[in-house]
Amino acid sequence: MQAEWRDLLMVNYEVDPALLKPYTPAFTELDLWQGKALVSMVGFMFKETRVLGIKWPFHVNFEEVNLRFYVRYFDGKEWKRGAVFISEIVPLPLIPLVANNLYNEHYKAMPMRHSVQPAADSTTQYFYDWKFRKRWNRLGATVSNTFAPMEANTAEAFIFEHYWGYNRVNEKSTIEYAVEHESWNVAQVTDVVFDADVAELYGAGFAPYLKQPYSAFFAKGSEVAVRVAQRIKQGHQPPASSIK
Repeated sequence: MQAEWRDLLMVNYEVDPALLKPYTPAFTELDLWQGKALVSMVGFMFKETRVLGIKWPFHVNFEEVNLRFYVRYFDGKEWKRGAVFISEIVPLPLIPLVANNLYNEHYKAMPMRHSVQPAADSTTQYFYDWKFRKRWNRLGATVSNTFAPMEANTAEAFIFEHYWGYNRVNEKSTIEYAVEHESWNVAQVTDVVFDADVAELYGAGFAPYLKQPYSAFFAKGSEVAVRVAQRIKQGHQPPASSIK
């Protein structure tokens, strides 16, 4: 799949690592930020989307909202840092059909909308909404209009720069795919809004945690390419010096 990912809002929450164990793909382990297990509610725009090289009618520009967390995998030579998706919501049915079968993803199609509204003090408000059981849910924030390159080894880089994806097939198999894009410019975020039926959408276990954000970041985005890399069926013991 090739596309542009634009206007990425990432609202991050600390959770109990045990909550993520059932979702953690085989041969991976949690990738922690300063000892904390984080999940991210993410809203962004797909632009100029091509699936299997084709721009499918009415499936080119659309919203996505997802819930993800972070893992790493040792491939025998190096650690690869990746994301695992618990839930992905899009407004059109072709994406779930292709992605769920090709990547073993967890897409669902729901009515969606988004808005971009100029605000005071050189800021802009971004909102992503999705309709579930006749109720509109919302993820949004106020974002500075000033963007800057992302610095290495920062909290923003930890969240945004996971260039691999890992999907659990079963206890003995994991799908690995590569996510290719340039390093993004980022802006400061204030006034986060997250109003959703967490228990019904993501499971009751997440409800106590998805209340007070640990952090929130915004990236302008870029062109991306998502490519299947391999199916992992065995693990590799990392050197003791590389285990952190």
